[in-house]
Amino acid sequence: MSVQTAVVPVTIRILDKEYQIACSEEERHSLLDSARYLNERMKEIRNSGKVIGSERIAVMAALNITHDLLQSRLQAASNVAVDGSRLKNLQEKVETALTRCKQLEL
Repeated sequence: MSVQTAVVPVTIRILDKEYQIACSEEERHSLLDSARYLNERMKEIRNSGKVIGSERIAVMAALNITHDLLQSRLQAASNVAVDGSRLKNLQEKVETALTRCKQLEL
C-alpha cells in the first residue's frame, strides 16, 4: 500500500498578484521560500526601471536565477575536483609516512 500525501492549496504573492498553487504539505515551506525569493528578484528587476512588463520581468528573473544556479553547479563541481585532489595528496602522504614507519621497524 502506498501512502499518499495530502495536497493543499497555497496562496503565493508575486509582484502584487496572488496565485493559488497546489502542493503537498511537505513542500509548502519550500514553495513559500521559492515564491518569496522569486518575488524579491522580480521586484529588483522592476525597480531598476530597465525592464517593463510582468512577462519580461519574469523572463529576466528566470534567466538570472538560472544563471546563478548554473554558476553554483560549476563551482560545486570545481570544489569536488579540488577536494578529490587534496584527498589524493593526503592519501599519498599517509602512505609515504606508513612506508617510512615500516622501514624503521625493520
